[in-house]
Amino acid sequence: MAKRGVGVMSGEFGNDFISVMDDDGNELELEHLDTAEVDGELYMAFLPADMDEDDEDFGLIILKVIVEGDEEILATVDDESVLNTVFERFVERLSDGEDA
Repeated sequence: MAKRGVGVMSGEFGNDFISVMDDDGNELELEHLDTAEVDGELYMAFLPADMDEDDEDFGLIILKVIVEGDEEILATVDDESVLNTVFERFVERLSDGEDA
């Protein structure tokens, strides 16, 4: 998924869901799990909402929030070391939430 604008569908109950378009033009629905700031940049963690947990592509999706004017755009994280750092932060944050 390259830099894409997304529409947010807020649920009155539960988490928020967004629809994004991947590079191949496929629409994906993602469930927003958490947002975190890492090294001054904002990142969001998602799970595929319309994918079976047994699917090999199922897993945490991390997108970077880029502000352009009045618009927030979600973009993929291309730097592997940044992605690993952000992934670890989300794993810590989400694990802490399960203990509560």
